[in-house]
Amino acid sequence: MLNCDTIIRNASVLDGSAAASEVLDVAIHDDRICAIGPSLECSASVVMDAEGLALTPGFIDVHTHDDTSVIRTPAMLPKLSQGVTTVIVGNCGISASPVELRGEPPDPMNLLGGVEDFRYPTFAAYVTAIGQVHPAVNVAALIGHTSLRNNHMDRLDRTATDAEVDAMRAQFKEALDGGALGLSSGLAYLSANAASTEEVLALAELLASHSAVYTTHMRTESDAILDAMQEAFEIGRMSQVPVIVSHLKCAGIANWGRSGEVLDALDTARALQQVGCDCYPYAAGSSTLDLRQVDERVRITITWSTPHPEMAGQSLAQIAAAWGVTQYEAAQRLRPAGAIYHSISEEDMRRILSHPATMIGSDGLPNDPLPHPRLWGTFPRVLGRYSREAKLFSLPEAIHKMTGMPARRFGLEERGLIREGYCADLVLFDPETILDTATFADPIRPAQGIAGVWVNGVLSYTSDGATQNRSGRFLPRGKTAWIQ
Repeated sequence: MLNCDTIIRNASVLDGSAAASEVLDVAIHDDRICAIGPSLECSASVVMDAEGLALTPGFIDVHTHDDTSVIRTPAMLPKLSQGVTTVIVGNCGISASPVELRGEPPDPMNLLGGVEDFRYPTFAAYVTAIGQVHPAVNVAALIGHTSLRNNHMDRLDRTATDAEVDAMRAQFKEALDGGALGLSSGLAYLSANAASTEEVLALAELLASHSAVYTTHMRTESDAILDAMQEAFEIGRMSQVPVIVSHLKCAGIANWGRSGEVLDALDTARALQQVGCDCYPYAAGSSTLDLRQVDERVRITITWSTPHPEMAGQSLAQIAAAWGVTQYEAAQRLRPAGAIYHSISEEDMRRILSHPATMIGSDGLPNDPLPHPRLWGTFPRVLGRYSREAKLFSLPEAIHKMTGMPARRFGLEERGLIREGYCADLVLFDPETILDTATFADPIRPAQGIAGVWVNGVLSYTSDGATQNRSGRFLPRGKTAWIQ
């Protein structure tokens, strides 16, 4: 008879491969899945009957800005409570390491925190910090192009010189050697928009020899989105590395309805190279308040403001009316600030979310005092509203987008599937009731329907809340085995 620590019996197992569910027992010993099968003969100290519940691999949030939160608030309740067992940090060109500031963090690095939060001049220092705090979830990390620019340039509104690029390359290689997943860029932001394609290519050239990936918040997601996509694909082709387009969307009312041509461009590229994307299941985005995105036709909610903190929670239209100025003038007064932009078509979002190349990423902002509800609700929302209710895709396909696909794309070895010998990152939930409860008006609310979350074999969350047992770890990059 097999000896194990925990056995979950009679679970409807969705293994992360997109295969149909099968009623099985799953046994855990230490941090591994030690056996899978019907009616396992197993002696376990903990036995759980999962009849009627689905058991899946732990969800992998491929697009987060949890870089400093995993250390500052290691309980990671916003993610753990929705079944996330691994977060990928360092997206949109901004990472907490390697970083050396010469003043306040530039926009949008300020989304990760203040000066006191950037304490990791090397990637190794960041990895050490994760090991010291033992966060509740696993952490894998990209390196931000903007962060590298910050370290080696006196100002960010220009292209880097050859010497600056060489310094960035050396620092980036050190991080790749230390297990970083790859490079992220945030070319839409003013802190990186002046960078040439050649500057990004000079860094991306280092990826192939490390089996690493390139992810990008493209140069634009609005009118010239097809040109921005071509730039991203060109960087991937010339570097011979996979490309992941971050939070793919058609931003701005003038671009509503363009998801068909955007996805056609994605599919054309996929026929020639390794290309994918991630998406969050909401028709609104959130970031810092950008004057270029102020459009009086779009509802914009202010989530924080350094000069006017009292305005958090109000719409830009309300603030402008109260001050007797235009929305653009009000935005100028409020900055630096955070904002939620209701600038995406629900139909476009659904089409992108449904595409077979799309993974799920929350893009949540944990430092925001009034966060977008995606921080707490992304994964249950996909499972409840878009799979079960809207039937955009089957439950096995939804789970694949959150587990097996991202694990393979990012090279997270022995994760993302329920297999013997794989790490025991698992989620037990009720497929009939799982649902997000976080709203724009009340965003800090855990989802319903999550019965259990195991991270590296440790039961970390139940329907009663967090168990306070934190067992996350840093996950170094393995070999990328791409899934198109």
